[in-house]
Amino acid sequence: MNRYHLPARSTGDGLYDTVVTPESAGWTYSGLKILDLEPDASHAFPTGNAEHLVLPLSGSCEVACDGSAFALNGRPDVFAAAADFAYLPRDADATVATSTGGRFALASAVCERRLPFRYGTADAVPVEDRGAGTCARQVRNYCLPDTFDADRLLVCEVVTPGGNWSSYPPHKHDEDRDGESVLEEIYYFEIDRPEGFAFHRVYGTPDRPIDVNAEVRSGDVVLVPHGWHGPSAAAPGYDLFYLNVMAGPGDERAWRITDDPAHAWIRSTWETR
Repeated sequence: MNRYHLPARSTGDGLYDTVVTPESAGWTYSGLKILDLEPDASHAFPTGNAEHLVLPLSGSCEVACDGSAFALNGRPDVFAAAADFAYLPRDADATVATSTGGRFALASAVCERRLPFRYGTADAVPVEDRGAGTCARQVRNYCLPDTFDADRLLVCEVVTPGGNWSSYPPHKHDEDRDGESVLEEIYYFEIDRPEGFAFHRVYGTPDRPIDVNAEVRSGDVVLVPHGWHGPSAAAPGYDLFYLNVMAGPGDERAWRITDDPAHAWIRSTWETR
């Protein structure tokens, strides 16, 4: 097993199918847990030193924290549409409860500021059609600098039709410089059919090598500590979903990328397709 490709349930712990912490990933900020609950079940947990985003992958839930509670309208699966979500501050005790049962992503980032407990509605999530032709995909921008306030956490999700490539052209965000910010990134994958699969690529620079060329299936995770990443290639016939969780050390909460110069020209072809 490549240390950066974590097969489904290989990091599971109790009610969590997936557990990625800064310590387990070998970095400082980004984390992700996938919580699997039966109908009429609940789970309480501390947020510790990290802010969290609670995002239903399937099913609906109620999220309680700091003496308040929000009901989140979920979805049957990640391919249906965006979902409501809740933001949890650091240094809090939270509970996720569900009558429907379901799976819930707990995206997290170690942070300094303690912001208020809040929630966002699905119909307010900016949805972007990105790319064109065989690079077309849909991006749901839940928690980005211009869509929802947080201290360090960045969260979005992408749906790629079968046969298409996303996270393309390959890009990176591992240097603090003009046009680029340093961000640790988690990719969590689901495929729309149980036998489905996709491929994900991460490759490095001469001074910072990394090499991931993974066949990914539902529940798999790929960690991107640095380097060029992309494409995420959906096999024909199988739609691909991935959740991105990012955070980094910059004074400014920003998502700035640099395309691999060898492939950056591909963006210019989208205007006519």
